[in-house]
Amino acid sequence: MSKIKALIQPHGGQLINRYLSGEEREASLFRASNLPRLTLSARNLADLECIATGVYSPLEGFVDEQEYYSIIKDMRLPNGLAWSIPVTLQISASVADQYQLNSEIALVHPNGTILAIMTITSKFQPDQNLEAEKVYGTKDEAHPGVQSMRQEGEVYLGGAIALINPIPYTDFLGYRLTPEATRTEFARREWNTTVAFQTRNPIHRAHEYITKIALEVVDGLFINPLVGQTKSDDIPADVRMQCYQVLMEKYYPQNRVCLSVFPAAMRYAGPREAIMHAIARQNYGCTHLIVGRDHAGVGDYYGTYDAQYIFDEFSKDELEITPLKFEHAFYCTRTQSMATAKTSPSSKEERIHLSGTKVREMLRSGKTPPPEFSRPEVAKILVASMQPAQV
Repeated sequence: MSKIKALIQPHGGQLINRYLSGEEREASLFRASNLPRLTLSARNLADLECIATGVYSPLEGFVDEQEYYSIIKDMRLPNGLAWSIPVTLQISASVADQYQLNSEIALVHPNGTILAIMTITSKFQPDQNLEAEKVYGTKDEAHPGVQSMRQEGEVYLGGAIALINPIPYTDFLGYRLTPEATRTEFARREWNTTVAFQTRNPIHRAHEYITKIALEVVDGLFINPLVGQTKSDDIPADVRMQCYQVLMEKYYPQNRVCLSVFPAAMRYAGPREAIMHAIARQNYGCTHLIVGRDHAGVGDYYGTYDAQYIFDEFSKDELEITPLKFEHAFYCTRTQSMATAKTSPSSKEERIHLSGTKVREMLRSGKTPPPEFSRPEVAKILVASMQPAQV
């Protein structure tokens, strides 16, 4: 292993930390108790966490109107920094009068805990049809990202946040590493180059194959599964975590892989979300990001490799993290190994790859996916999770 170099810089050059402490926290907590309150949604909570801990550096709060339109139209912040999806705090028009411009409000967990103070520097009502078309590429209400955006509310509040209390979690407590913590860990392991793997699914053989190819050319692999809000038919995060843990234990070299959860909410924005995922992983300290088939996609809204092509719209100066672009992997019965179309001479009939929908159907019926698709330990966990609870 070569001598450790300085880790890749956070996006924008500085890792944001919006946690208050000491006397400043105590004073803010006292002040917050008398402020108008806004109860946060699941997506808001995920975004608040990502802003406060620096996952979304250089953002210091929810985007204001100028930032919003700059991101929507140019995929850049007003200062020119790459940023692809507006991180918004939205409210219903029916309650908008409760929150005044140039005032402070308390951001509250659904359980009643005051989490943060926000200074409202922007209050606006944009054209959500334009946002849907630009960010998601569609106005179709069936698209989960479009649906979520409309449900969050018509009026947008922008402004910096200051976190007073940590967001309460009861799950994955040993795996909630902040960018500051992952950077410390990568340095401790003397990883000069680290590749991130973004996932909202269990890791099957195809995923394992591409992560290991990536691991051949970098020092470490950062498995960073998204555990924020996802679609109702996605595999639950707690089940997925069991799968990641057993894979790490049995099929990856322990000293070359690190597992930590990504607290963000899923937006299913395809190409634009791939850029957002890349920026977040750069903030965690990663030099590379695996971008595979239909990264962050859903249904048939995006082209198979659109999430790879979008990286060509940014220069190395704009986006320092390097995408590692992979084709769809499968098990090749001719070579009896995992492969892609780049490496296998096989015909279509000699390639085994199952869709997520097909696998879910198998699991619900108690059938185990074939070993060419999934490691047996992973398949066992998934089959058990899909069976009805015993009364």
